[in-house]
Amino acid sequence: MSVRILALVGSLRAGSHNRQLAEAAVKLAPEGAEVDLYEGLADVPFYNEDIDVEGNVPDAAAKLRAAAQAADAFLLFSPEYNGTIPAVLKNAIDWLSRPFGAGAFGGKPVAVIGTAYGQYGGVWAQDDTRKAVGIAGGQVVEDIKLSIPGSVTRFAETHPVDDAEVAAQLTEVVARLHGNVGAAA
Repeated sequence: MSVRILALVGSLRAGSHNRQLAEAAVKLAPEGAEVDLYEGLADVPFYNEDIDVEGNVPDAAAKLRAAAQAADAFLLFSPEYNGTIPAVLKNAIDWLSRPFGAGAFGGKPVAVIGTAYGQYGGVWAQDDTRKAVGIAGGQVVEDIKLSIPGSVTRFAETHPVDDAEVAAQLTEVVARLHGNVGAAA
């Protein structure tokens, strides 16, 4: 039986380097691990308790929750927008944190990685994402980190899957996250 890892990308841009990293994770997943790149975060409305009503949850949010419930672990890809977590990723975390005390993260292992244009590769946003997902109930695997700086130049002509260094690091990230499934509790 394969371990299902749900990948959530904090950028909606089609050519996003973080999306490319997620695509690479799908291709590089080790045997026994399946990385599922979630499509549809753009359709999820901003979290609002008034619309989060049992039996009447918006379809896009319900689909996100169903995908998250079916996952064994999470791999979040966060670019850095204005020094912090992108709104689309924070919104997904908010939806998955509810219902309070029984959210979809439910103690499952979570790793947060990413790339950004700046010299630190988006570490502030990734740290903020770890904080938010931990509060939301995820079991953040703090020692799994990958922040790739200079995304605009590094991936200008090379997809991350074709960058030997990045591919090796990403393969290790997915393998280590896979190894944490069942260990989180």
